[in-house]
Amino acid sequence: MTTFAYTAIGSRGEKTSGTLSADSKAAALQQVVQKGLHPVSISEEGGKAAAARAAAVPKPGRVPQKAVEAFTRDLANLLSGGVSLARALSLLKREASTPPVKYLWGAIHDDVVGGTALADAMAKFPKSFSSVYVAMVRAGEAGGFLDVVLGQIADFRTREADLKGKVKSAMVYPAVLACVAVIVLAVLLVFFIPKFSKMFADFGSNLPALTEAVIWASDRVKQYGIFLLGGLIVFGILLQRGLRTDAGRRRFEEVVLATPLLGRVIAHFALIRFCRMLGTLVGAGVSLIASLRVAREAIGNQTLSDTVSNAIEQVQRGQPLSKALGESDRLFPPAVVETIAVAEETGRLDKELVRIAAAFEGDLDRQLRMLVSVLEPLLLMVMAGLVGTIVIAMLLPIFSLQEIMNK
Repeated sequence: MTTFAYTAIGSRGEKTSGTLSADSKAAALQQVVQKGLHPVSISEEGGKAAAARAAAVPKPGRVPQKAVEAFTRDLANLLSGGVSLARALSLLKREASTPPVKYLWGAIHDDVVGGTALADAMAKFPKSFSSVYVAMVRAGEAGGFLDVVLGQIADFRTREADLKGKVKSAMVYPAVLACVAVIVLAVLLVFFIPKFSKMFADFGSNLPALTEAVIWASDRVKQYGIFLLGGLIVFGILLQRGLRTDAGRRRFEEVVLATPLLGRVIAHFALIRFCRMLGTLVGAGVSLIASLRVAREAIGNQTLSDTVSNAIEQVQRGQPLSKALGESDRLFPPAVVETIAVAEETGRLDKELVRIAAAFEGDLDRQLRMLVSVLEPLLLMVMAGLVGTIVIAMLLPIFSLQEIMNK
């Protein structure tokens, strides 16, 4: 409870002032009105003390996504049960398990009670609530179906987490295998080869070309390895900075999309997110143009988002959605465009979009397994080839020495 100081005018016109305790400024204002007074001003007592208390409260930072998902689903259930938004937020704040979560839910509750829209209150915490999340909440508030939208957001985030989990788990083994290959190669070049090169120096005869090449590579790694490592770190930093720019990100996305297998996986992943988001919003009663704008943000790829931006402009000019999307076969295959066209004619656009997302999710799972099945033997072959080349290069002089000794 916070102490508020107020100034008000009584029923006879006399000016009065005092203090009271309340959860928020709006609650304090309501108490003043209930006393039969006309409030003139109301403020939290002890500005510096209040500021110190606010500074002492732990900031939320990035609240765990599981907590956000639980908050979304619980809020949707409370609203569906007829609980008012302010009371639902108060209940969730009280049940918060950790200080950062309690702070975040409390801040949103105070803003909403003070007259701020829920979407605007959430937009103040972009680390916890993405722009897509906020846009969907704003659409639900404007259309009067906030509980429906929140429930669909919770379902969408659950499926999104499952899909991302599949992608990450599919790439773990190839990534580990690649790291092992680099480490093994570095150990061979830095520690294994130099021991043989000292022995070969006593032969007094020319070494095979392959052996000389491997020894030369080993010497370069030992001499300039630290500079090579530093160069890779600098390259990584420059690449990260470049990806933060619009031009650099687009160039990188073009390269990824042009990569065999990987580009198709990225495009299908974007298609799944777009169709599921668009179907969810249209099914909730959001207008098609507003739904397209929000779904465009869910794609997560600026190059592919540009195609949807062009489609939005065409739909605004009166073009059917299927025809507008059909101009980008990179993101929308002909079969998808045809399905959307039929769905528009039958009035089942929302259901068909969700069905398309589910179908392509199964296809994406198969593509990921195929990608991993190709990467695994490829990396193993590269690793075996590099190690085998080094071993052969070290054995060739020994075979030559044995032939000389036999003669």
